[in-house]
Amino acid sequence: MASVTTETRGRTRLIRYGNPPRHYMTAEGSIKLAEAIGDAAGDDGIRAIVLTGTDDVFVRHFDVSEIVQAGEGVAAGALQKQNFETGPFVALQDACFNAPKPVICAINGTCMGGGFEIALASDLRIADSTVTQIGLPETRLSIFPGGGGTQRLPRVIGEAAALDFILRGRVVDATEALSMGLVHETAPDALARALEVAAEFEARGAAGVAMAKSLVRNALSRPIEEGLMAERHGFFDVLKTEDAMAAMRTFLETGEDITA
Repeated sequence: MASVTTETRGRTRLIRYGNPPRHYMTAEGSIKLAEAIGDAAGDDGIRAIVLTGTDDVFVRHFDVSEIVQAGEGVAAGALQKQNFETGPFVALQDACFNAPKPVICAINGTCMGGGFEIALASDLRIADSTVTQIGLPETRLSIFPGGGGTQRLPRVIGEAAALDFILRGRVVDATEALSMGLVHETAPDALARALEVAAEFEARGAAGVAMAKSLVRNALSRPIEEGLMAERHGFFDVLKTEDAMAAMRTFLETGEDITA
């Protein structure tokens, strides 16, 4: 049975997913993980969210038996196209993508298929340097990445590289994943490094970070004129927050060192 455990470390919410022995993502697991992310996203005391797995597996992939059941439902006429527009895994993707706080994936082990699609829906990806399997191998099963992979990966590594990766169903190790831009960093301990990065957000104004995430996330899906206008309006809104004004006044009063 899929399990999700949460732990608060400072102003970071650490969320662990597990589903032994194979650690597949399931509909049930998607619901539990989305709920945990939603709880963290709605907690004013939390500044960043870290997702990780258990037993040297982040998420192996989505449970193929559940996909087969869905296919049988399609064949029987019980499922229609509109049934695939929503659902637990879609809600999980949205929870990661739309959370008003940085979502950092600590890829502690195998991360393929639906597991890597979760990582792609998150903001930052840090892989353990010992990870040997990161990929989207769905075409090897005569399907394709249907949980956001075909849309998000080209935005991360470009169309040509994404075509090669997805059509061939490639699986790479952490070193190659870093060189391709699939992950932002590798580290001897991905979770420890993810928690370090998450801690950077503890003293930063939540509104500024949330606005920056929202603007960047939507930058490629709308005309630049709309994006620039949203940026200008967002800047106005953030200037109304106490966090932003206090941080800038402190900067002016303490030597104007933005790296401090």
